[in-house]
Amino acid sequence: MSDITVYVTQETFDKMREELQRMKSIDRPAASRAIGEAREKGDLKENAEYDSAKEAQGMLEAKIKQLEAAISNSKIVDTSTIDTSKVTILTKVTITNQVTKKTITYQLVGEKEADLKAGKISASSPIGKGLLGKKVGEIAEVQVPNGIMKFKVENITV
Repeated sequence: MSDITVYVTQETFDKMREELQRMKSIDRPAASRAIGEAREKGDLKENAEYDSAKEAQGMLEAKIKQLEAAISNSKIVDTSTIDTSKVTILTKVTITNQVTKKTITYQLVGEKEADLKAGKISASSPIGKGLLGKKVGEIAEVQVPNGIMKFKVENITV
């Protein structure tokens, strides 16, 4: 696992801990029961149900390890202490595409919180990286597969 710091809000951190607790207390015992039930059905060499249950258990354990690593590398960011003089993680930034003149507002968040439909983009995404550190009025040049997009920072809030 990587030791990359994951920036999250308290709400997201709490959701991650709840999900980990559910995986350990509900999903893990259910996987063990499924293996036990499949084992009772006979020869393990030709038991597809047993193989499937073992594979599901392995995937669950991998998810648990991944979530444990994310939680241990999490840094909770307090939104009341965020500097809005420039674009930083957890700020909401209103930008205008310099070609299409379309204006949109995004909140820069950590990878775990990214949700484009909710207007939340990852600070490590190409647009997120391009916007970080910009101030109102500045133009962010973002390298995308189609070339370079230019966005003007219109507003920064929390």
